[in-house]
Amino acid sequence: MSDPLSVIARLPGVPEAVEEARQAVDRLYRHRVLRRASPAVSAESSLRGARASAALEGADVPLDVLRRDEAHDPVVQGALRASAESGRLGATWRRAPRQVLARLHTVAATGLADQAVLGRPRADDTAPDPYGLGPAPGAKEAAARVDALVELLSTPTKAPALVLAAVVHAELAVVRPFGTADGVVARAAERLTLVEYGLDPKSLAAVEVGHLELPYAEGLRAYLTGTGDGVGQWVRQCASAVTLGVREATAVCEALQRG
Repeated sequence: MSDPLSVIARLPGVPEAVEEARQAVDRLYRHRVLRRASPAVSAESSLRGARASAALEGADVPLDVLRRDEAHDPVVQGALRASAESGRLGATWRRAPRQVLARLHTVAATGLADQAVLGRPRADDTAPDPYGLGPAPGAKEAAARVDALVELLSTPTKAPALVLAAVVHAELAVVRPFGTADGVVARAAERLTLVEYGLDPKSLAAVEVGHLELPYAEGLRAYLTGTGDGVGQWVRQCASAVTLGVREATAVCEALQRG
């Protein structure tokens, strides 16, 4: 059986970047605060991740506004709902990923799209281009790409979870299968993959914060080339996002330790 993810995992610089991210996660998990406050760190990471995901869509709201529940922008609200919903969808992700994607879109796109299309693949051959990637694949091709992604998620692989998560993220972001809130769905799916496939089972690393700090659209454009160099660049960028997300979570741990 072919294992395309293993091929990606061996691209130049990818093994080293993935290993660096894994070691960063391992160090985070040894932090003494996590013995008693792991749920609190996960909740704070989720909040910061949702804020960063919305910011990548152009809706940048300060954390203190989110804490006071004063952010009424539908993009921000959708990112918050998707982040919260991810925590309830873990058990379903491996078994029924299409169902999870539909649910993530339903919560992320409420207030942005008509209720009738929430959770449904787009029927239009065009889709918004928030990251300057160029035209989206037509509806038929987008559906076929999602089918292939669903199959990939259920096919055994020797590739690290981070490689799978990077491909899940990029495919959803560039294919734009729903036509609204696709970026929010893509980032939620990436984090869900990192959790459910074993890299970050407690959902501590705020990987979305890492993506906000990096040249996000540039990385997706590199992936779109389909070349080994381009795909490798994107996976290395995702590994860097995890490492930066660990740094964010470590800062949360240190703050809790100081009281």
